[in-house]
Amino acid sequence: MLSAVEEAAQGTKLWCGAAAAMAWFGGRRGRKAAVTGLAAVAVAQLLANGLGKQLTDRPRPPREWIPHDGVDDRPDSSSFPSGHTAAAVAFTAAVARSWPQAGGVCAVPAAMVAVERVQSGAHHPSDVVTGAAVGLAGAWLVRRAPRLWLRQRLWRRRARAFPG
Repeated sequence: MLSAVEEAAQGTKLWCGAAAAMAWFGGRRGRKAAVTGLAAVAVAQLLANGLGKQLTDRPRPPREWIPHDGVDDRPDSSSFPSGHTAAAVAFTAAVARSWPQAGGVCAVPAAMVAVERVQSGAHHPSDVVTGAAVGLAGAWLVRRAPRLWLRQRLWRRRARAFPG
C-alpha cells in the first residue's frame, strides 16, 4: 500500500490529481482550494528542493538500516528535508483552509507519504518532520502573501501621499 502512495506522490501527481478532482467536482470552493493547494506545493517545493537540499548535504540513511530491497531506488540528492512530505503537507494545509472536509480527506495520503519516506529508507525521521514544517510554511506564505503585498502597496501609496 505504501509503495502505491510513493508512486502516486512522485512528481506531485497525487496532488495534481486531487486538485483536478476538487476543481471539477467542488464548484467555486473546489477551484479555490485546488489553486491554493497547488500554489502551496510550488512554494514548498521551491523551499525544500530549491533551497533546503541545496544548502545541506545530508546523506540518505545507511543501507544497513533498511530491511528490504527497495533501498536501491533512492535518489542521490540530499536527504534533508523531505520534498515529498513538504508538498503533501503544503497541499493539505492550504486546501484545509479553503475547504476543511477536503483537507481532512487529503490528510490521510499526506500522512502516508510521510510514513513511506521513512519506511522506504529515503529519509531520516527528522527529514520528514522538517519537510512537514516547510510544507506548513509554504501554505502559510501562499495564504499571507497577497495580504502582505497589498499592505506594502498601501503603505507605499500613503508614504508618497504624505512625504516626510
